[in-house]
Amino acid sequence: MNVLLIGANGQIGKHLVDLLDKSNEHTVRAMVRKEEQAEELKKKGIDAVLANLEGGADTIVKAARGCDAVIFAAGSGGSTGYDKTLLIDLDGAVKTFEAAEKAGVERYVMVSAFQANNREKWHEKIKPYYVAKHYADKMLEESNLNYTIVRPGGLLNEPGTGKVAASENLERGSIPREDVARTVMECLTEENTYKRSFDLMSGDTSIAEALKKV
Repeated sequence: MNVLLIGANGQIGKHLVDLLDKSNEHTVRAMVRKEEQAEELKKKGIDAVLANLEGGADTIVKAARGCDAVIFAAGSGGSTGYDKTLLIDLDGAVKTFEAAEKAGVERYVMVSAFQANNREKWHEKIKPYYVAKHYADKMLEESNLNYTIVRPGGLLNEPGTGKVAASENLERGSIPREDVARTVMECLTEENTYKRSFDLMSGDTSIAEALKKV
């Protein structure tokens, strides 16, 4: 698959760029919002495109043309206000669904948040973030896209183990970003994850095996 990676300069995104670039199955088109980010990727031989989730959808449509799948790994980040959460994690995400459909891309993998589907489990301190993820996920489920929604727990920067737990409802836990990225890439072609959403944590099962059981 030729994959449009949205949020390629993020912490999970950077892992995905490396994994997809080294993959024998996939190629990556990295979507970033700054010229210097694109230039840095191009120096490494990565196909990079400029588009901004706060801008018009037309540039995202153009970025998605010719791709077989979209991965959304973008986010407003913990240092921004809730206005950016609304503009990027909700409206920006929905623009990418619309853009994928207009560009004729059917496969879509969303990096969401742990238990974004369950209001009872939302952290009070970042509730607007959960609201944004919740309704973006709902819009994705109601789209015509062949989606997978991955809801990882607390994100760690330590090396991945390749072992995870994946299920509709898990107890709160954590997971290395590297393992999230590996799981997201595996989802691209794992048919058992099509039209499914699930929580993701560190666990005792290989990623491939875990995805066959979600």
